[in-house]
Amino acid sequence: MTGRVFITSLAERGQYFFTTEDAAKAFKSSPASTKARLRLLKTQGAIATPYRGFHLIVAPEYRSIGCLPPEQFVPALMKHLGAPYYVGLLSAAELHGAAHQRPQVFQVITDKVRPKIVCGKVVTRFFQRKQIQLVPTVAIDTPRGPASVSSAEATAIDLVAFARNCGGLDHVATVLVDLHEKIKGENLARQALRIAETPWLQRLGYLLEKVEAFETTGPLAALIARLSPRYVPLQPGTSIDRAHRNTRWRLLINSEVEPDQ
Repeated sequence: MTGRVFITSLAERGQYFFTTEDAAKAFKSSPASTKARLRLLKTQGAIATPYRGFHLIVAPEYRSIGCLPPEQFVPALMKHLGAPYYVGLLSAAELHGAAHQRPQVFQVITDKVRPKIVCGKVVTRFFQRKQIQLVPTVAIDTPRGPASVSSAEATAIDLVAFARNCGGLDHVATVLVDLHEKIKGENLARQALRIAETPWLQRLGYLLEKVEAFETTGPLAALIARLSPRYVPLQPGTSIDRAHRNTRWRLLINSEVEPDQ
């Protein structure tokens, strides 16, 4: 069996992922011969290898980027690795229809530190989160199957938690302008204590009101009032010498947040 026949037969069955071992069995060839055939397919742009031993069939419409879009192969890759994951942060916001601009990298949350993946023009970056299994997710369909994506509420929390990796609080607030339409205040407060540190919630509540998403903040504000946490800076790592207090969210406002409306 030639390499072309092999990948064509897989694609005809709707299978766009395979391992080196799968190819060796189909070719009935030695490891060296198998790798040579796969190298030829890669040179021709027919396949891509985002992770050692795991290969993608690159459909003609994606040859220009040299890879499948990340939301189409990351679920299969994480299953191959046996690793929990969900699409998060700006990538999740985009899939929820709240992208101010397309993220430059695809952002994935998982349970341990992993190096970024570069596949053609596609860059996937991984972020570690504790107790990932507690984070609510939804399944969003892609042309290659469903992807696990953080819920709108969990996405908002993560955006604040990883604000430095999301363009800062200004950009987070900009994304919340659209994302808040998918957020239910009761869900946000109910999920909050299981998946978030209290300072994240204090900052998120403030940002939601900054973008006039007042309908989402009532239950969260009641939670913060009940917890009565210590005051924390809105912008971590920035001086609080001239900060003023926001008593509703128990924040030290040490930075002016300017969402791009």
